[in-house]
Amino acid sequence: MSSGTHILGNPSVDSPKGNLEKIDNSEVEKAQKPHQSSTPAAPANGSKGSANQPADEKSEKISGAELKKRAKAEKSAKRAQAKEGQQKRLQDVPQPKESKDQTGKGLTIQSPQSSASTVQHKRSGSSSATVQRPLQLRSAQHQPSAPGPELKKEVKKVAMFGHLYGTPRRTTIAGAGKEVHPSVLALGLQMSHYVVCGSNARCVSTLLVFKRVIDAYTTPSGTSLPRHLTVHLSAQIDYLVSCRPLSVSMGNAIRWLKLLISRIDPDTPESKAKAELCSAIDNFIRERITAAGQAIANSACSKIQNGDVILTFAKSSGVERTLLEAHRQGKSFRVIVVDSAPLHEGRNLARSLVSLGLQVQYTLIHTVSHMVRDATKVLLGAHAMMSNGRLYSRIGTALVAMMAKEADIPVIVLCESVKFTDKVALDSIAINEIAPSEELGYSGTETHAVGSTEKEWHDAPNFQALNLMYDLTPEEYIHMVITEYGSLPPSSVPVVHRLSTNT
Repeated sequence: MSSGTHILGNPSVDSPKGNLEKIDNSEVEKAQKPHQSSTPAAPANGSKGSANQPADEKSEKISGAELKKRAKAEKSAKRAQAKEGQQKRLQDVPQPKESKDQTGKGLTIQSPQSSASTVQHKRSGSSSATVQRPLQLRSAQHQPSAPGPELKKEVKKVAMFGHLYGTPRRTTIAGAGKEVHPSVLALGLQMSHYVVCGSNARCVSTLLVFKRVIDAYTTPSGTSLPRHLTVHLSAQIDYLVSCRPLSVSMGNAIRWLKLLISRIDPDTPESKAKAELCSAIDNFIRERITAAGQAIANSACSKIQNGDVILTFAKSSGVERTLLEAHRQGKSFRVIVVDSAPLHEGRNLARSLVSLGLQVQYTLIHTVSHMVRDATKVLLGAHAMMSNGRLYSRIGTALVAMMAKEADIPVIVLCESVKFTDKVALDSIAINEIAPSEELGYSGTETHAVGSTEKEWHDAPNFQALNLMYDLTPEEYIHMVITEYGSLPPSSVPVVHRLSTNT
């Protein structure tokens, strides 16, 4: 009992002061070790015991708090010293060298030290080796240059006719839809390259190609021929438009054909409906184009007298048929063919007339003011007749008609009713067709002021080329319009158009 009382009464166990004294003594011992190691050695001639005795006595007199402060100061001094040494080592490291990697695509930074560097962890004190990966940089040739002032590309379009510039003409079959018939593909390229040229020729060729499309057509299940065939034809028409815009006669023929298809009874067998459509197309070509052209030729031939000098511009199938009919009837007359670039269609007309024994004089449009003085009549073809009586034809026609009007020479227009339209045009700016300007270029063997080749000529700065296909002739320059319905003034065009379309 007395021993247990003695243990409980032990101040080193129960008293908090005793515990604090123990902690202080242990910390003092730890602090004395670095302190003693950092003190300088005693002189050789001195006594070791005598040198250490005052320090030991002095350390015994220093309190624990002062020893703590001293230890903390030494610790911070060591940290500062280690930091300075690390900065010094970083400054002594040589600069990395740049070298091309094996692929030669970029630059690689290589350190002169080993690829494995030792990383010291603060807490655990362990080290781990990390492999440095090469850092690839872009080579100088792939680095973009400093952005300079962007040069604005010159627009090679005439602003006044900007609304006529659309998608460039298709010159290949690349990108055409799989639903386009092969014969339509061929016709589109022929129109684009002027192999098939002229309003009547393009209209007839389009209808004949549509006959082949209808023959090869099969109505899909779940649909009817009147509904699906018009959609199928629209794909063919879109391809033709991408090659070259439709003529007025082609537009009238296509509208007639679609209206005919829509009137087919859905219960009609497919083979019978297709046969009826092909027969109707043949009748349309025979009545509205072939027979109409022959009727116009007979009527116009009566206007030609012996000794006449007939002046015509470019090439018109109606004018050519009229001249051949007059020659077949034995009439003696002379023909002046006025032509213009870039198509030079008049060459084919002059060649055809000469081969049949007619007297022909060929000239270009810049001499028309002199040549018109020798003419007695002017026969002109037509691409279309507008509802306000104006003639829409190959560019240059208006100039020829104006010069003939000044010379008081009658201007006679030969035009089938399939070329009549209900559109009204006041000038050739709102409605026209722009051909590629490259067609106006010179050949590479010729030299000219702008450049020595066609590309230099076309890409010359501050230069714009305009290649219009048609112009508009005012009705006051036109003396008479001959159609299959007879001879009439330009003001009667809308009446004939209503009669021909039964509207």
